Parts: sequence; structure tokens; C-alpha cells
Amino acid sequence: MKVSDRAIRKPVSPAQVLHVGADGARRAPDRLVTEEPMEIRAHGPGEEPAPVVVTMRTPGNDFELAAGFLYGEGIVSAAPEMTLPEDLAANIVDALAPDAREPATRRFYTTSSCGICGKGALEEVEAIAPLVEGGPSVSRELLAGLPDRLTQPGFERTGGLHATGLFDAAGESLAVREDVGRHNAMDKVVGWALLSGALPLTEGLLCVSGRLAFELVQKAARAGAPILVGVGAPTSLAVELAEDRGVTLAGFARGGRVNVYTHPERVS
Repeated sequence: MKVSDRAIRKPVSPAQVLHVGADGARRAPDRLVTEEPMEIRAHGPGEEPAPVVVTMRTPGNDFELAAGFLYGEGIVSAAPEMTLPEDLAANIVDALAPDAREPATRRFYTTSSCGICGKGALEEVEAIAPLVEGGPSVSRELLAGLPDRLTQPGFERTGGLHATGLFDAAGESLAVREDVGRHNAMDKVVGWALLSGALPLTEGLLCVSGRLAFELVQKAARAGAPILVGVGAPTSLAVELAEDRGVTLAGFARGGRVNVYTHPERVS
């Protein structure tokens, strides 16, 4: 199976919609974001692939998504060898990684009464993400303008995709990925960097198109990115984790303004 065969489904699907307005109703073609499950499996040499997670994603860049997820969760620490099962086409990805380890409990614990949240979650990230030190000094104007540099052709066509972009210290785009899930978009960028040999992102700026949740900060810290900026607001635990791991976290980047929540020493 060729690598080019891995995305059988298109990221955008055609549809028919009824447009209803003051002047009446009419049917017209439309475009919808494709959303499908993908199972990520990991194994060591000589082992059978074992399921790790099933994620709902927009098809495309599936190897990057799987690699970024596995790295962000601390399941692998180096670029795995990515393959597709011959019989199941594009909705399962296998990752062969000599250093693969068991996934952490937090990801798969789904009740609101868990004792693994808060302090336990911070300690878990600390175990897989070293303190982020150094990094570039950037201007407020650059941070505030990063969302305008996110190229989002899928969003422009459908209005239904999140985006994550990786930029250098001068604000030049290195990689941008879109997905129906904002965590997936981040995983695709981190996976691109992992498979390209570009980790850690010691001089990189990560920008997301939405709000800044805990897991996005985890993925940025694990990738060694010193700066994470978003269009929306951060959560309390995201701020706490960014402060703890040395990440400059900035939100509400729009209209020339930006709020810097942690480690403002990198913002000039």
C-alpha cells in the first residue's frame, strides 16, 4: 500500500442544504467537514499492534496525527514507523516504536469524579514534558497578529475546522494543519515536526484558532514549544500548567491586542 493511499476519504464532503431567508427557501449545494473515526495502534518490534485510542478526525495527514498523539501522550519519544493494515485501509494507523510504553490513565478516565485531575494531571505532564527554557523574544504585535497568518482553506470552505500553525521567531509559517478537533490539529503539527526531525520546537511559536485548553498546553510543552498563542481564552488549568512548565501562554490575540497569562519575559 502506497503512502499516498492513506487518505481515501476527502476532508470536505459535498452536501445539499436548504437555505432559508426572508426572501424564501431554496436548495443549493454545500460543503461539510468530513468527520470519521480513526484507531491508533502502537507496538514494539515483534509485537502485535495494540489499540491505544479511537479519535474522531478529519481525514488527511493521518500519520502525522497518530505520531503527534503518541508523542504528546508520552507513549513514544522518537519518530515511530507508521503503516496501514492491508485489510482496513485508512481508518486504522499502526505505529511501530521500540520505546512504546503504556498510555497514561488520565486520557481514558472519563468520569467527572476522577481523582486524577488537577494536581495529578499536572504531575503526569511533568513526567513526560521537561521544563521549557529559553526560546525567542517576540513582540506584542507579532503575537497578536499570528492568527491572521493561519492559512485555513478548509475553514473558509466549510466554517467547521480548527487550525494549528507552527511559526518561526520571525512569524514565518512552517506548518499549518486543520481538523474538526482542535487537539487533532495540534497533534498533526507536532506529528509533522516529529516525523521531520524538527523536535523539540525550541525556537517555535504555536498558534491555535480557538480557546486554549489544558491538553493543548500539554502538547505544546511536550513538544518543547516556548510560546503558545490562541484566538480564544485559556482555561484555569491551562494557565496553571503553562506557568509550571515554563510556557508563555497568550490568548485573545486579535485586533492588535493579546493577553499574556504566563512567562511574559518572552514578550517584548
